Amino acid sequence: MLEIKDLNVHFGVIHALKGISLTVNNGEIVTLIGANGAGKTTTLRTISGLKKATSGQILLDGNDITALSAQDRVKMGMSQVPEGRRVFTDMTVLENLELGAYLRRDRAGIKQDLEMVYDRFPRLADRRRQIAGTLSGGEQQMLAMGRALMSRPKILFLDEPSMGLAPLLVAEIFDIIKEINKSGTTILLVEQNASMALQIANRAYVMETGSIVLSGTGEELAQSDDIKKAYLGG
Repeated sequence: MLEIKDLNVHFGVIHALKGISLTVNNGEIVTLIGANGAGKTTTLRTISGLKKATSGQILLDGNDITALSAQDRVKMGMSQVPEGRRVFTDMTVLENLELGAYLRRDRAGIKQDLEMVYDRFPRLADRRRQIAGTLSGGEQQMLAMGRALMSRPKILFLDEPSMGLAPLLVAEIFDIIKEINKSGTTILLVEQNASMALQIANRAYVMETGSIVLSGTGEELAQSDDIKKAYLGG
C-alpha cells in the first residue's frame, strides 16, 4: 500500500532523513522504533505531506504522491494522529470529531462513522458535549484517534500514542490499535515503547540518526539481543 523510496529530508543544513526506504503492505501494522531524535516523527510528517522531501519518492497504492499537498493525501486515504494528540482544546468532543470529516460531504456516512467512533470509544460518547481541553490525557488520545478515523483512512499514522499515559491506559490504547487494524485499517506506528509496539507489529524498522539500520518481523526484533539491550532494557 505504502512505499517509501530513498527519502531524504533536510532542515536547513541538517540532513534529517538519509535515504530511507520502507514498505507497508495492505492490512499490516508496521512500527518504527528508535531513540528520541532518530527521525521517526519527521518520517511520518513527510509521508503525510506536512514536511517537504528533499528527494526520494512516496508511493500510495502505486501512485506517486511526493508532490501532493497534505489535504490531497487525506483525500487519497491517509490520516495521522500527531504526537501530543493536538486536539482542538476549546471545541467539544463532537466538534473535534466532525472536523476529522471536513473533506467529506456524505452526511449519512459521517453520522454512521460518528456512531462507530462512539462504539469504539464509549467515553467519548459520554463526553460528546464536553470541551476537549477538559478531558484526561487518555481521553484526548482516544479523541485524536477517533478524529483521524472520521476521514475513513486506508492507512493510519500514529505518532507516540502511549506518550504520557499510565500503564493501564497504554494497554487499552494498544488494544484499540489492534481492533482498528482488524477492522481493515493499515497502520504505521511510531512508538518509543518498543516492547508494546513490537508485540503488535507484523513488521518493524529501527531508526538511528535519520537512517534505517535494521528491519524484520516484530517477533524477530523483539528477540534480537541488540534490540533488547538498546530499547527493551535487556
